[in-house]
Amino acid sequence: MNIVWALILFSLIILFHEFGHFLLAKKNGVTVVEFSLGMGPRILSREWHGTRYSWKLLPFGGSCMMLGEDEEESGEGSFGSKSVWARISIIAAGPVFNFILAFLLSLIIVGLYGYDPAVIRGVEEGSPAQEAGLQEGDIVTKMNGKRIYLAREVSNYISLHQGEDITLTYKRDGETNTVHIVPVQDEDGYYRMGVSVNVSYVKGNLLQVIKYSACEVRYWIDLSIESVRMLVTGKAGIKDMSGPVGVVSMIGETYTESAKVSMFAVVINMLNMGIFLSATLGVMNLLPLPALDGGRLVFLIIEAIRGKRVNPDKEAMVHFVGLMALMVLMVVVMYNDVARLL
Repeated sequence: MNIVWALILFSLIILFHEFGHFLLAKKNGVTVVEFSLGMGPRILSREWHGTRYSWKLLPFGGSCMMLGEDEEESGEGSFGSKSVWARISIIAAGPVFNFILAFLLSLIIVGLYGYDPAVIRGVEEGSPAQEAGLQEGDIVTKMNGKRIYLAREVSNYISLHQGEDITLTYKRDGETNTVHIVPVQDEDGYYRMGVSVNVSYVKGNLLQVIKYSACEVRYWIDLSIESVRMLVTGKAGIKDMSGPVGVVSMIGETYTESAKVSMFAVVINMLNMGIFLSATLGVMNLLPLPALDGGRLVFLIIEAIRGKRVNPDKEAMVHFVGLMALMVLMVVVMYNDVARLL
C-alpha cells in the first residue's frame, strides 16, 4: 500500500507539471501531439481532439509532446510558429504549475494544522544569544538580512551557515530590535547561537493561512536552492542526491510511519511530501541546464534579446547532449538509491 501511495503522489506531481505545459500550449494554439504519464511503452492510449493521451509502463516522469518543439517547424499549430513570448510562457508553465500545486497543498496544511511562527522558546545560559539579550518569546524576523517567517527557517539558517556571524532582527512587545551574534562551536564541532525555536503550530485566520501558505512554499524553494548551491560548491555530492527510486522509498517510509499514528497523520504527511516534491521539481526544472525547462528558457531569452532564433539544429544538439548527460546522472543516482535500500 505504501508503494501505491508513493506512485500516486509522484505521478500527480509530474502530471500537474506537464499539465502546465499542456494548458499554455493549447491556449497559444500549439498542437499537442501526445500528453502522457510515465515513460516507455504505452499501456493505455486514446486520441481525442488531435492529442493522444497515454499511460506508459514506467511510472516515472511524463511528457507533453508539442508539434515542432525539438525541430525546425513553422507550420500551423507548431511550437516554432508562435511568438517568443508565447513559447516562453509555455515552457515556464511547467515549473510555475509546480509552485501553484505546492501553494494549493500548503493552503490545506496551514488551514487544517496551522503554521509555526519563529518564536524563541528558550535561551541557553551563558550562550551568545543570551549575551546579545535575546529572551524567550522574542519573534525572529530577519537573519543577516533574510526575512524569517517560520521556526524551521531559524534552525535551517544556522545549520546551513555554520561558522558565520549572524545579525539577527527580532520583535519584542511590538518593538523591533537588532543584535549581532557570534555563534560558538560545541564539542561536536557544531556552531550554536544557544536558542531553541521548537516548532509549535498556531491556527490563523484566512489572510494568515494565505500568507503562511506562501511562506511554506518559499521555505521549500529556498531549501531546494540551498541544496543546489551545496552541490555546486562541493559541500554535497551525487551520493547525497535521491532519484525516483529514493523518492518513492522516502514516500513509502513516511506512509508506513504515519499509518502507525492515524489516517489523518498519513494525509498530513503525504500533503507535506507533495509540497516538498512539487517545489523541488519546480526549482530543479528551472536550472539553466540543457534538456530542462530552464535550459530551453535560456535559448528563448537569448532569442528575445537578439530578435533572432538560435539555430534549431544547434539548440537541439545541445539539448540532446544535455539529455544524455542527465540520463547518465539519473542512472548513477538510481544505482545509489538501490544501494542504500539494500
